[in-house]
Amino acid sequence: MPALLRLVPVLVAAGLAACSSQAAGPAPTPMGHTYVSTDVSGTPIPGGGPLTLTFADGRVSADSGCNTSTGPVSFDGKVLRVSEMASTMMACTGAKSGADDWQNGLLQSVPTWKLTGSTLTLSGEGTTVTLLDKKALRPDLPLTGTSWVVKTLLRPNGQVRSQTLDTVLPTLTIAPDGQVTGNAGCNRMTGTADIAGSQVTFHLSTTRMMCAPDVMEVERQVLEALYGTTRATVDSDTLTIRNGASNTGLILRAE
Repeated sequence: MPALLRLVPVLVAAGLAACSSQAAGPAPTPMGHTYVSTDVSGTPIPGGGPLTLTFADGRVSADSGCNTSTGPVSFDGKVLRVSEMASTMMACTGAKSGADDWQNGLLQSVPTWKLTGSTLTLSGEGTTVTLLDKKALRPDLPLTGTSWVVKTLLRPNGQVRSQTLDTVLPTLTIAPDGQVTGNAGCNRMTGTADIAGSQVTFHLSTTRMMCAPDVMEVERQVLEALYGTTRATVDSDTLTIRNGASNTGLILRAE
Protein backbone atom coordinates (compact mmCIF):
# COMPACT_ATOMS: atom_id res chain seq x y z
CA MET A 1 0.00 0.00 0.00
CA PRO A 2 2.72 2.58 0.78
CA ALA A 3 4.29 1.78 -2.64
CA LEU A 4 1.01 2.65 -4.39
CA LEU A 5 0.78 5.94 -2.52
CA ARG A 6 4.30 6.87 -3.60
CA LEU A 7 3.39 6.29 -7.28
CA VAL A 8 0.38 8.63 -7.31
CA PRO A 9 2.29 11.97 -7.15
CA VAL A 10 4.61 10.79 -9.93
CA LEU A 11 1.68 9.95 -12.21
CA VAL A 12 -0.10 13.21 -11.46
CA ALA A 13 3.06 15.22 -12.15
CA ALA A 14 3.61 13.39 -15.43
CA GLY A 15 0.00 14.09 -16.41
CA LEU A 16 0.37 17.78 -15.59
CA ALA A 17 3.59 17.99 -17.61
CA ALA A 18 1.86 16.38 -20.60
CA CYS A 19 -1.07 18.83 -20.37
CA SER A 20 1.33 21.76 -20.05
CA SER A 21 3.26 20.61 -23.11
CA GLN A 22 0.06 20.24 -25.16
CA ALA A 23 -1.22 23.67 -24.12
CA ALA A 24 2.00 25.45 -25.08
CA GLY A 25 1.38 25.03 -28.84
CA PRO A 26 3.75 26.10 -31.64
CA ALA A 27 5.97 29.13 -31.22
CA PRO A 28 4.66 32.31 -32.86
CA THR A 29 5.94 33.32 -36.30
CA PRO A 30 5.71 36.59 -38.25
CA MET A 31 2.91 35.17 -40.43
CA GLY A 32 -0.08 37.49 -40.66
CA HIS A 33 1.95 40.61 -39.88
CA THR A 34 3.82 43.40 -41.67
CA TYR A 35 7.20 44.59 -40.41
CA VAL A 36 9.19 47.75 -41.22
CA SER A 37 12.95 48.03 -40.74
CA THR A 38 14.14 50.42 -38.03
CA ASP A 39 17.84 49.53 -37.99
CA VAL A 40 20.37 47.87 -40.31
CA SER A 41 23.76 46.61 -39.12
CA GLY A 42 26.15 45.74 -41.93
CA THR A 43 25.49 46.57 -45.58
CA PRO A 44 22.94 49.42 -45.64
CA ILE A 45 19.84 49.41 -47.85
CA PRO A 46 20.68 51.17 -51.15
CA GLY A 47 18.61 54.33 -51.25
CA GLY A 48 17.86 54.20 -47.53
CA GLY A 49 14.85 51.86 -47.57
CA PRO A 50 13.10 51.03 -45.37
CA LEU A 51 12.64 47.31 -45.88
CA THR A 52 8.98 46.34 -45.53
CA LEU A 53 8.09 42.64 -45.18
CA THR A 54 4.51 41.39 -45.28
CA PHE A 55 3.85 37.76 -44.31
CA ALA A 56 0.47 36.34 -45.38
CA ASP A 57 -0.96 33.06 -46.66
CA GLY A 58 2.38 31.27 -46.64
CA ARG A 59 4.09 33.99 -48.67
CA VAL A 60 6.31 36.99 -48.03
CA SER A 61 6.16 40.32 -49.88
CA ALA A 62 9.26 42.54 -49.73
CA ASP A 63 9.78 46.20 -50.68
CA SER A 64 12.96 48.20 -50.06
CA GLY A 65 12.06 51.31 -52.06
CA CYS A 66 12.12 50.00 -55.63
CA ASN A 67 10.25 46.88 -56.77
CA THR A 68 8.05 44.55 -54.74
CA SER A 69 9.10 40.89 -54.67
CA THR A 70 6.90 38.03 -53.49
CA GLY A 71 7.44 34.32 -52.93
CA PRO A 72 6.66 31.30 -50.75
CA VAL A 73 8.14 31.45 -47.26
CA SER A 74 8.64 28.92 -44.47
CA PHE A 75 10.05 29.12 -40.96
CA ASP A 76 12.39 26.16 -40.62
CA GLY A 77 13.50 26.23 -37.01
CA LYS A 78 15.69 29.31 -36.65
CA VAL A 79 16.04 29.97 -40.38
CA LEU A 80 13.73 31.61 -42.90
CA ARG A 81 13.47 30.03 -46.33
CA VAL A 82 12.24 31.96 -49.37
CA SER A 83 12.22 30.64 -52.93
CA GLU A 84 11.00 31.45 -56.44
CA MET A 85 10.46 35.16 -55.88
CA ALA A 86 8.50 37.09 -58.54
CA SER A 87 8.95 40.85 -58.85
CA THR A 88 7.37 43.93 -60.33
CA MET A 89 9.44 45.41 -63.16
CA MET A 90 9.76 49.12 -62.42
CA ALA A 91 13.07 50.73 -63.40
CA CYS A 92 14.61 52.57 -60.44
CA THR A 93 17.32 55.17 -60.77
CA GLY A 94 20.10 56.41 -58.51
CA ALA A 95 20.91 54.66 -55.26
CA LYS A 96 17.57 52.84 -55.21
CA SER A 97 18.58 50.82 -58.24
CA GLY A 98 20.44 48.45 -55.91
CA ALA A 99 17.57 47.98 -53.45
CA ASP A 100 16.12 44.92 -55.21
CA ASP A 101 19.40 42.99 -55.22
CA TRP A 102 19.95 43.89 -51.56
CA GLN A 103 16.57 42.63 -50.37
CA ASN A 104 16.58 39.50 -52.54
CA GLY A 105 20.12 38.69 -51.43
CA LEU A 106 19.10 38.93 -47.79
CA LEU A 107 15.90 36.89 -48.12
CA GLN A 108 17.43 34.14 -50.26
CA SER A 109 20.52 33.75 -48.08
CA VAL A 110 18.47 31.53 -45.70
CA PRO A 111 18.75 34.15 -42.93
CA THR A 112 18.18 33.38 -39.27
CA TRP A 113 15.12 34.96 -37.70
CA LYS A 114 14.06 35.85 -34.20
CA LEU A 115 10.72 37.23 -33.03
CA THR A 116 10.62 39.03 -29.69
CA GLY A 117 7.26 40.63 -29.05
CA SER A 118 6.69 43.12 -31.90
CA THR A 119 10.35 43.02 -33.04
CA LEU A 120 11.60 40.75 -35.85
CA THR A 121 15.34 40.32 -36.41
CA LEU A 122 16.80 38.85 -39.62
CA SER A 123 20.50 38.05 -40.04
CA GLY A 124 22.17 36.95 -43.27
CA GLU A 125 24.71 38.01 -45.90
CA GLY A 126 26.70 39.78 -43.17
CA THR A 127 23.73 42.03 -42.41
CA THR A 128 21.39 42.16 -39.43
CA VAL A 129 18.05 43.93 -39.90
CA THR A 130 15.76 44.90 -37.02
CA LEU A 131 12.11 45.33 -37.99
CA LEU A 132 9.10 46.47 -35.96
CA ASP A 133 5.51 45.31 -36.42
CA LYS A 134 3.87 47.97 -38.58
CA LYS A 135 0.80 48.19 -36.34
CA ALA A 136 3.02 49.01 -33.36
CA LEU A 137 4.97 51.53 -35.42
CA ARG A 138 1.95 53.11 -37.11
CA PRO A 139 -1.57 52.13 -35.91
CA ASP A 140 -4.35 51.60 -38.48
CA LEU A 141 -5.65 54.79 -40.07
CA PRO A 142 -9.41 55.16 -40.66
CA LEU A 143 -10.76 54.18 -44.08
CA THR A 144 -12.83 57.35 -44.28
CA GLY A 145 -11.43 60.83 -43.93
CA THR A 146 -7.94 59.72 -45.03
CA SER A 147 -6.41 60.83 -48.33
CA TRP A 148 -5.07 57.73 -50.12
CA VAL A 149 -2.61 57.56 -53.04
CA VAL A 150 -2.45 54.56 -55.41
CA LYS A 151 1.01 52.97 -55.29
CA THR A 152 0.41 49.56 -56.87
CA LEU A 153 -2.09 48.10 -59.31
CA LEU A 154 -3.30 44.57 -58.58
CA ARG A 155 -3.90 42.73 -61.83
CA PRO A 156 -5.00 39.13 -62.55
CA ASN A 157 -1.37 38.24 -63.37
CA GLY A 158 0.25 40.00 -60.38
CA GLN A 159 1.23 43.39 -58.99
CA VAL A 160 2.11 46.29 -61.30
CA ARG A 161 4.15 49.38 -60.49
CA SER A 162 5.39 51.87 -63.08
CA GLN A 163 6.96 55.27 -63.49
CA THR A 164 3.70 56.49 -65.03
CA LEU A 165 1.79 55.45 -61.93
CA ASP A 166 4.34 57.17 -59.70
CA THR A 167 4.07 60.32 -61.83
CA VAL A 168 0.29 60.71 -62.07
CA LEU A 169 -0.37 59.56 -58.46
CA PRO A 170 -4.07 58.59 -58.58
CA THR A 171 -5.85 59.56 -55.35
CA LEU A 172 -8.94 58.49 -53.44
CA THR A 173 -10.72 60.02 -50.45
CA ILE A 174 -13.93 58.66 -48.91
CA ALA A 175 -15.58 61.19 -46.60
CA PRO A 176 -17.34 59.97 -43.42
CA ASP A 177 -20.70 60.55 -45.16
CA GLY A 178 -19.67 58.30 -48.09
CA GLN A 179 -18.89 61.05 -50.61
CA VAL A 180 -15.95 60.08 -52.84
CA THR A 181 -13.45 62.44 -54.46
CA GLY A 182 -10.14 61.79 -56.16
CA ASN A 183 -8.19 61.56 -59.37
CA ALA A 184 -8.04 58.41 -61.51
CA GLY A 185 -4.80 59.48 -63.18
CA CYS A 186 -6.06 61.90 -65.81
CA ASN A 187 -9.63 62.72 -64.81
CA ARG A 188 -11.23 63.77 -61.54
CA MET A 189 -13.49 61.24 -59.81
CA THR A 190 -16.64 62.00 -57.83
CA GLY A 191 -19.38 59.80 -56.45
CA THR A 192 -20.41 57.83 -53.40
CA ALA A 193 -19.38 54.68 -51.53
CA ASP A 194 -21.67 52.37 -49.57
CA ILE A 195 -19.67 50.91 -46.69
CA ALA A 196 -20.73 47.72 -44.87
CA GLY A 197 -17.81 46.48 -42.78
CA SER A 198 -14.98 45.65 -45.19
CA GLN A 199 -17.34 45.69 -48.17
CA VAL A 200 -17.30 48.95 -50.11
CA THR A 201 -19.52 49.53 -53.16
CA PHE A 202 -18.47 52.45 -55.35
CA HIS A 203 -20.70 54.56 -57.59
CA LEU A 204 -18.32 56.83 -59.51
CA SER A 205 -18.23 59.22 -62.44
CA THR A 206 -15.32 61.13 -63.99
CA THR A 207 -14.56 64.14 -66.10
CA ARG A 208 -13.83 63.50 -69.79
CA MET A 209 -10.33 64.81 -70.49
CA MET A 210 -7.88 62.88 -72.64
CA CYS A 211 -4.24 62.38 -71.62
CA ALA A 212 -1.26 60.42 -72.96
CA PRO A 213 -1.99 56.74 -73.76
CA ASP A 214 0.07 55.39 -70.84
CA VAL A 215 -1.76 57.69 -68.42
CA MET A 216 -5.15 56.66 -69.80
CA GLU A 217 -4.19 52.99 -69.35
CA VAL A 218 -3.37 53.61 -65.69
CA GLU A 219 -6.71 55.40 -65.31
CA ARG A 220 -8.57 52.53 -66.95
CA GLN A 221 -7.09 50.04 -64.51
CA VAL A 222 -7.79 52.26 -61.49
CA LEU A 223 -11.47 52.67 -62.50
CA GLU A 224 -11.79 48.96 -63.23
CA ALA A 225 -10.68 48.17 -59.67
CA LEU A 226 -13.14 50.69 -58.23
CA TYR A 227 -16.15 49.51 -60.25
CA GLY A 228 -18.98 48.13 -58.11
CA THR A 229 -18.49 46.07 -54.96
CA THR A 230 -15.01 45.68 -53.49
CA ARG A 231 -13.33 44.51 -50.28
CA ALA A 232 -11.27 47.15 -48.51
CA THR A 233 -8.82 46.46 -45.68
CA VAL A 234 -6.55 48.89 -43.85
CA ASP A 235 -3.18 47.84 -42.45
CA SER A 236 -1.50 50.75 -40.69
CA ASP A 237 -1.09 53.42 -43.41
CA THR A 238 -1.88 51.06 -46.30
CA LEU A 239 -5.29 50.48 -47.89
CA THR A 240 -5.83 47.42 -50.08
CA ILE A 241 -8.90 47.30 -52.33
CA ARG A 242 -9.76 44.06 -54.10
CA ASN A 243 -12.44 43.65 -56.75
CA GLY A 244 -13.56 40.04 -56.91
CA ALA A 245 -15.59 40.50 -60.09
CA SER A 246 -12.62 41.63 -62.19
CA ASN A 247 -9.85 40.01 -60.09
CA THR A 248 -8.16 43.39 -59.85
CA GLY A 249 -7.40 45.87 -57.09
CA LEU A 250 -5.28 48.68 -55.72
CA ILE A 251 -2.71 49.17 -52.97
CA LEU A 252 -2.85 52.71 -51.65
CA ARG A 253 -0.79 54.61 -49.05
CA ALA A 254 -1.93 57.48 -46.87
CA GLU A 255 -0.70 60.90 -48.01
